[in-house]
Amino acid sequence: MIERDLEQSMKLEQSMKIDIKLDVFEGPLDLLLHLIEKNKVSIYDIPIVEITNQYMEYIREMEKSYSMESMSEFLVMAATLLKIKSKMLLPRVGTDGNVIEVEDPRTELVEKLLEYKKFKQAAAMLADAEEYSLRVYEKPQEDISMYTEAPDEYFLMDIDSFVNAFNLFLYRKKKIEDVRRHYMRLERQRISIEQKISYIKSFFARKNKTSVTFDELVEEDRDRYNKVVTFTSLLEMAKSKAVGLEQRANFEKIVITKESALDTLDAAAIDAAQAKE
Repeated sequence: MIERDLEQSMKLEQSMKIDIKLDVFEGPLDLLLHLIEKNKVSIYDIPIVEITNQYMEYIREMEKSYSMESMSEFLVMAATLLKIKSKMLLPRVGTDGNVIEVEDPRTELVEKLLEYKKFKQAAAMLADAEEYSLRVYEKPQEDISMYTEAPDEYFLMDIDSFVNAFNLFLYRKKKIEDVRRHYMRLERQRISIEQKISYIKSFFARKNKTSVTFDELVEEDRDRYNKVVTFTSLLEMAKSKAVGLEQRANFEKIVITKESALDTLDAAAIDAAQAKE
């Protein structure tokens, strides 16, 4: 009879899902966890007799201040603890004197306590996170309706209009590239190496000097392309031993020295050879 009553009590415990807050405890599992931590015992090896006695003392104190309805879950747990206590006290030796292997009656309770402890720790972490978020200032969302309410005109075009606009863009791009290539071709045709060598020979004769700097040679030349042609011409002239080139240190001025072969240098031949390369 007592066994049946205890079984009904356990079924009642499983059906109860309402946590009633009593003092600092939110339910029977909270109270049990408090008693276990208070006694500094392992949750995996609960001294069921001692914990049950302490639990029953707390229940007797609660009866003085709370109604039976508010204590229902605590009373169901009390019945469960008494059942476990009775099973722990029963002899585990059969009539033949051999030890009977039975499951530890505390197993189910331990599993419930571990699960409850896990959720309690998670709830504490969420509470800390909520408290921290209340101290964080968040910038209010800006009004971006002016960007979203008026869509780009290109999105309002039909596919044919979009294709025509894209083809027009490609046509204009090609025209610009053609003009640029033509202009670059004209730039390159403005002066040849032959002309630049002739200019350098006349420069030495006009200045009546045997050595000049590169800066002096291109001083009046504002065109970057012409400066490049001048430097290329000097390299060809140095290869033919018509001039000598010297730069004593990095970024120092380049000194050009006139050699005797300059007067007989065939500028046209050098230009033709350069064109073949």
